[in-house]
Amino acid sequence: MSIFDALGDPARRKILSLLGNGELPAGALVAALRMPQPNVSKHLKVLREAGLVRVRGDAQRRLYSLDTAPLRELDAWLSPYRRFWAGKLDALGDHLSRSD
Repeated sequence: MSIFDALGDPARRKILSLLGNGELPAGALVAALRMPQPNVSKHLKVLREAGLVRVRGDAQRRLYSLDTAPLRELDAWLSPYRRFWAGKLDALGDHLSRSD
């Protein structure tokens, strides 16, 4: 599973957002997402396979945390495109300012 496939689902993006605040048990993710536990588990599996999430056992709980390394790689890949769009958006802002 590629990082793009993993990020393509809004529930998985929400999980990453929640984990951005720190490690959470699966139950907390289930409650926050208001989804059945099996559905959340499937999303977590996809995120683990994409390398975006780590899991560790703590007694009876499984704790999930964000692995930012793949996101940094994605950010680096997007960098040239960001520069392209930033220039285009600046030009659009200038044009709109002149139109007023």
